[in-house]
Amino acid sequence: MSAFPVIPAEFPRPRAGGVDVLVVAGEHSGDQHAAEMVRALAASRPGLRVAAFGGPALREAGAQLLLDMTAFSAVGIVEVVSAYPFYRRLFAAMRAWTLRWRPALVVLVDYPGLNLRLASELRRAGLSRQGGGETAVIQYVSPQLWAWKPRRRFPMARDLDAVGTIFPFETACYADTSLPATFVGHPFVDASHVPPVRHDPEGPVLLLPGSRPKPVRKIFPSLVEAFARYRRHDPRRRALVLHTGGAVHSELYRLLAEYGDAAKGVDLRPVGEGQAAGCAALVSSGTMSLSVALAGIPGAVVYRANPFTWFLGRNVLARGVDRLGIANILLKREAWPEFLQTACEPEALAARLRACVGAPEPRERALRDAAELREMLSARPGSTPAEWAASFLP
Repeated sequence: MSAFPVIPAEFPRPRAGGVDVLVVAGEHSGDQHAAEMVRALAASRPGLRVAAFGGPALREAGAQLLLDMTAFSAVGIVEVVSAYPFYRRLFAAMRAWTLRWRPALVVLVDYPGLNLRLASELRRAGLSRQGGGETAVIQYVSPQLWAWKPRRRFPMARDLDAVGTIFPFETACYADTSLPATFVGHPFVDASHVPPVRHDPEGPVLLLPGSRPKPVRKIFPSLVEAFARYRRHDPRRRALVLHTGGAVHSELYRLLAEYGDAAKGVDLRPVGEGQAAGCAALVSSGTMSLSVALAGIPGAVVYRANPFTWFLGRNVLARGVDRLGIANILLKREAWPEFLQTACEPEALAARLRACVGAPEPRERALRDAAELREMLSARPGSTPAEWAASFLP
């Protein structure tokens, strides 16, 4: 458990003697989404007091960061089970802080394993409106009910006041419940959002294995070997790996050292140090895959997990969902080819890079798909995340 911090006996007191909004965002993507909401809320409501269990993006947006949750988020069944004692202590401390300081609004961002349990506890404790209290509890970024655990919608309707979805088709998932669901647009198409990547035909190949150490350990070796094979016919091309720092950076550095000469031409760079330009991308199926798609960068979606996690996941996916890349799900076609689990192997990935780099057709197709995605994901007038959240404040 050395990767996890010590949970303090008591989290810091709120600044200015109280808190209006508590944001809970346990992952890098949720931290970034929530930060844009907080900036817009603060601009419309000067003096709004915001605290967060989140990450550096929320802190930069002006929230009082109580604990950096993004430094240790776990994913997958095996990974979560191994971290259970830590998460149990963390949950108890978060619950106690929230009950003590009683914010007017709790915004739970993605991360449903922890956040939906917290919503249930706040109802049981009588703090939330659903439990007879005065605190509104809302979920920003719907769990992917269309792919995983669709029956979650019923306890969500019991415990939450509303859910804001970032994909337009998700509101229909709640049609048979009493829970108000509003499409609030995807933050990646907001005018204030600075994309982390852009296309450059002369740029490096982007190798994007994800934001958590364990998935990186599973995926990155295939990406390094694929690039090494691709580089045999394009030796001047380099590769760029974006990372979230901390344990992920350490894992990437260790793996590159293990590969030695086979990893020549591969550079590491933290996310957030300006836009990364790339000619093609091999990207994990997470949030970054949508950024790549919206930038019109051709390439492929990759994924590899613990075999047990993969076996269970493939057997409980909702019927009809047979893709992992969110752009492919939205477009209802495999616009970005997917190389999953055993198919995530170096020679096939190298062949995909050879098909994308320097060829006009994949880039033109990716641009058309990006325009379609942007139109699909734009917020409707009056229903931005900040406007939606503000409707629950006094």
